[in-house]
Amino acid sequence: MKDNSAFTLQYEEYLGMIQEALQGLLLKTCPQEQLLDAMRYSLLAGGKRIRPVLTLAFCRAAGGQPERALPYACAVEMLHTYSLIHDDLPCMDDDVLRRGKPTCHVVYGECTAVLAGDALQAEAFGQIAGAACLPESRAAACGVLAEAAGAYGMCGGQYLDMTMEGQTHTQEDLRLIHDQKTAALLVAACRLGVLAAECTADNPAYLAATAYAAHLGMAFQIRDDILDATASDDVLGKPAGSDERNGKHTFFTLLGGEACNDLVMQYTAQAKQALSALPVAADFLAGMADMLGQRDH
Repeated sequence: MKDNSAFTLQYEEYLGMIQEALQGLLLKTCPQEQLLDAMRYSLLAGGKRIRPVLTLAFCRAAGGQPERALPYACAVEMLHTYSLIHDDLPCMDDDVLRRGKPTCHVVYGECTAVLAGDALQAEAFGQIAGAACLPESRAAACGVLAEAAGAYGMCGGQYLDMTMEGQTHTQEDLRLIHDQKTAALLVAACRLGVLAAECTADNPAYLAATAYAAHLGMAFQIRDDILDATASDDVLGKPAGSDERNGKHTFFTLLGGEACNDLVMQYTAQAKQALSALPVAADFLAGMADMLGQRDH
């Protein structure tokens, strides 16, 4: 990262845009207001907003205006939030803290939490459908998000992760799981930014976004495994050591800390190398890769 101050200013600008957009959603008065409260509780609970930031950044990198990508950015954050609500449920990871706050099902009950996640997934596609982008862009964006969310994306990866608990994994097993569970939505976030710039799937920026996010996703997951094994609850904002308690084999348990750190560096370098195919300088996106590879929570 060449200029940390420039990176921080840009990141904060994107965060502000995203937060303002999210704050304006799900405000209708209706009998099911508690459901909307549960949706907003999780959606506005904080976090780094990595995925929507990547959407705005790739829109700019592809020659578009980030403001036009805001509905797509909100969509990917809604989908991510839905996945977190469901991951935290007693039938999944059974976590009681998320981002330093009680999880959705702890506050609102399991039934409402399930419905809040379901409704956020539906609202995500509504955001794309209502975006001020060309119809071709909106159609492609819906397809990208659906692929990332479904049986060949997050849901498929989560299924493999849950059903393979307690089994000994190879490195390729873990890659298979997390290419779907973790990397798929990061890939979608980056692709959505390029689509918001009215580029198509054969555009070099779209191909660069795909390669960048695939490598970034692996670096992100391996770093996550390191932190789960080594950080405290206070630092993580959620219970640490949950992988070990749930009998999950991770990159950390398979390879150890030193080898994992080396892999994070390798995947981060590969993500940054993919940016060379972009038509404009991508210092911010390179900075994102560095930040995520070095994060401590």
